[in-house]
Amino acid sequence: MPLTSRLMFAAFIACLSFSAMGEKVRIVTEPWAPYAMVENGKASGLDYDTTAIVFQRLGIDVQWQFLPWKRCLLMLQQGEADGALDIFKASERDDLLLYPSEPMSEVNWVLFQANARPHPFHSIDDLKGLTIGVSPGYLYAPEFDGSTSFTREPAPSHEANFGKLIRGRIDLLVTDRRLGQQMLDRLKLHDQVSQLPTVLNTREQYLALRRNAGMDLLVQRFSAELKRFKREPAYARLVAHYTGEAPGTPPAAPVVQSAIDVKKTVEQHESSAL
Repeated sequence: MPLTSRLMFAAFIACLSFSAMGEKVRIVTEPWAPYAMVENGKASGLDYDTTAIVFQRLGIDVQWQFLPWKRCLLMLQQGEADGALDIFKASERDDLLLYPSEPMSEVNWVLFQANARPHPFHSIDDLKGLTIGVSPGYLYAPEFDGSTSFTREPAPSHEANFGKLIRGRIDLLVTDRRLGQQMLDRLKLHDQVSQLPTVLNTREQYLALRRNAGMDLLVQRFSAELKRFKREPAYARLVAHYTGEAPGTPPAAPVVQSAIDVKKTVEQHESSAL
């Protein structure tokens, strides 16, 4: 049998093994609008729907769990989950996880301020002495995560972070641009909270699977099917439905230069991962 045929056959067997054994791929993620969320007991979201469609085309059943992000990471480490949706590449997880070549979507980390207590932000130096609301288990950018010039204060939920911001318990909060804008809509905070224009960092997020037998082949098939689906009108409709944007639309924030690039104008930009 030619090598190509053997590889295709092996990939086919790997994907069939879950169904044949009556098992499902166990995927964990955190509620993370508009990418993955649960409303009235029903899961949805741009990346959730996309992942479900791709796995359905591959003939793979999925068992989903929506949990706090730190719990998701722990389940991956302990082998209680087969993969995680919307995770960033991180070198420290290379021995644990496999990533498709095609990302699910892109995240733009930005800062939000209370309009009554503005704090201009153009570089990491502007955060000196401030308290910044963050989410447990998240990594934003090396310069941000490792800085000792300001305080990072975690909150149990995105809603809690915005609540702390308007009550003055934190000076700024960092979150994804799309999520933040949807939170302002949902919590009716547009008159109290605004997004600062400078992007802290931009990263691609993935559906990653644990390094188990046959998973490398499944990851390759997932990536190929995901890439095909993204070229279809159905994917464009999902993007428009969940974000109000067309695929490939630039961020609403005026991204001219990231905050890290501003700080390191003559140095090489260093990427960060979640």
